[in-house]
Amino acid sequence: MASRIRVGIAGTGSYTPERVVPNAYFEEFLDTSDEWIVQRTGIRERRFAAEGQATSDLCVEAGKRALEAAGIRPEDLDLVIVGTLTPDYPLPSTACLVQDRLGATRAGAFDVAAACTGFMTALSTGEAFVAAGRAKRVLVIGAETLSRFVDYTDRGSAIIFGDGAGAAILTPLDECGQGEVLKTTLGADGSGYDFIHIPGGGAKAPPTHASIDAGQHFIKMRGRDVYRFAVSHMAEMIEEMLEGYDRDDLTLIVPHQVNRRIIDTALDRLEMTDEKVMINIQHYGNTSAATVPIALDEAARAGRMEKGKLVVLCAFGAGLTWGGSLLRW
Repeated sequence: MASRIRVGIAGTGSYTPERVVPNAYFEEFLDTSDEWIVQRTGIRERRFAAEGQATSDLCVEAGKRALEAAGIRPEDLDLVIVGTLTPDYPLPSTACLVQDRLGATRAGAFDVAAACTGFMTALSTGEAFVAAGRAKRVLVIGAETLSRFVDYTDRGSAIIFGDGAGAAILTPLDECGQGEVLKTTLGADGSGYDFIHIPGGGAKAPPTHASIDAGQHFIKMRGRDVYRFAVSHMAEMIEEMLEGYDRDDLTLIVPHQVNRRIIDTALDRLEMTDEKVMINIQHYGNTSAATVPIALDEAARAGRMEKGKLVVLCAFGAGLTWGGSLLRW
């Protein structure tokens, strides 16, 4: 049996749309306020895609920046994987559109559908391809245009979501020398599928005039159930990733930016402070699959990761799904 190839992150990139949407925007048509939103979510603003700007557009920009950071040409990519719940089309995959526009002429391409866990699923999949020797250079992306799928009459969900994309390049560790993927985990519990879901638009309930008029193509969320699920699984994943390693070697946790209160509660359970946690939800809101790679890219460019130290990535979302990864930077 061939030995497993060690895998690292050669470069990261991210992109968020230019349009900044402050909390005051929602005061015009919802019973809410900036103070109420900040207190309950930690969000102060988010980004919305421009008219005509699609998920693939965000992916291409983030992908270009990751390729530049890694010093890799698009034509040298072997695989493009996109995690998203807001693809440009039901088919083809958004990854194929990105592959074409980047000029990754040698690469295979496909999407993964794991909602907020989309990037972690893409990362785990891409790492497995490189580790097995099936690919040498893999672009993994998490991206969303959630502003197109939000019910703006629902105060509980409308204020939360934003748009953006984040990307990473995976290569054999001996090529990049940083960000080694030490281990990953993925999990699911489909019994909670309706905690967060879009009931209309699929094969079970194809789009009709009646379903569109009823708002069945917008995100539906059971907030309290999501909160309990998120708090418990964030803490459990961080503990699982650090099992067998010295916590003193931890330099940064990059969690899914779902809600500041959820992050703080999970840290309390772990008896940790937020000084080693990358938090940017105040600027972007919850961008689903894009939150972890955007935060990872910002942390990398700000020098938040100490070389040789541990970094934990974790996310959870609709499905229900969850995923974590331990890196040595």
